[in-house]
Amino acid sequence: MRILAINPGSTSTKIGVFTDSTSEFELTLRHSAEELAPFDKITEQYDFRKYIILNTLKEKDVDIASFDAIVGRGGLVKPIEGGTYEVNEAMSKDLLEGIQGEHASNLGGLIANEIAKSIGKRAFIVDPVVVDEFEDVSRVAGHPLFVRRSVFHALNQKAIAHAYSDDIKKPYNELNLIVAHMGGGISVGAHKKGRVVDVNNALDGDGPFSPERSGDLPVGDLIELCFSEKYTKKQVKEMIKPKGGLLAYFNTTDVKDLMERRESEPEVKLVMDALFYQVSKEIGALAAALDGQVDAILLTGGLVYNQAIVDAITAKVKFIAPVKAYPGEDELKALVQGTLRVLNNQESAKTYN
Repeated sequence: MRILAINPGSTSTKIGVFTDSTSEFELTLRHSAEELAPFDKITEQYDFRKYIILNTLKEKDVDIASFDAIVGRGGLVKPIEGGTYEVNEAMSKDLLEGIQGEHASNLGGLIANEIAKSIGKRAFIVDPVVVDEFEDVSRVAGHPLFVRRSVFHALNQKAIAHAYSDDIKKPYNELNLIVAHMGGGISVGAHKKGRVVDVNNALDGDGPFSPERSGDLPVGDLIELCFSEKYTKKQVKEMIKPKGGLLAYFNTTDVKDLMERRESEPEVKLVMDALFYQVSKEIGALAAALDGQVDAILLTGGLVYNQAIVDAITAKVKFIAPVKAYPGEDELKALVQGTLRVLNNQESAKTYN
């Protein structure tokens, strides 16, 4: 199967051409501020980005008619359960309208669908950030005006869970896993028999702090700060993300550099150790969410390239279950693998309503 994968970001569009799960090539098409300036809304960039993709494929001598399917990064659609969804009219409408907000990933399904229709093939999205498989008890926040929401690194968490299930040759829907995605943001999810029944809202910066997010802050102090008249709403939101966490402490998100400084600078050591502590504590909390029945703890994301980080967290949580590291995140490959599970009849494509 030959598949084109499309992952739009705020200032770039990543594309990859795959034969089955093997990459033929992957490219990052960067868009300058000047190029994007004429567009008031992200969805207005649709034709601009589609043209660049098609032109790049032409330059690489790739015939779009050779593709068996096109897959795009899932955007801010309605909350849906995890899986691979075929792009339909209802989804296209919600992506175009930005039903849950504007985000560059909304363009993924739209562009994939347009290219697929032109060659008579199918278009898909896979595990968007709004995957919601919460149990009812996970939604209760503590006050009737508030509800906990499921917004997290669903694509990578699900891909790593599938990778582990393949490694041990046991179906994902028969496993209880805790997956910790650690990148610019951190999300830790409880995967119960193939469903993420609890996870911190990484989009809003909840949970452990991270390189650029403040995580759970003391509520009373946050309220006082909000009403101090020293900061605007925009400034407070930026404190939480993307200017929180390590960036707020040290004016950098370079974790490699901070881990080197950790050896000689006590303040850096304290904050980095606190990050490991908070991730470990979140893993422990989700072990309780799974009634202590945890088959494995999986660590993934960019921070996992650093073995000292893996070792520090493993030392704290290995009593719960075996720990396995999957460094980095390969979103294009994850999109393709989700598509292949449908094309190879391992799963059925889900319908978006």
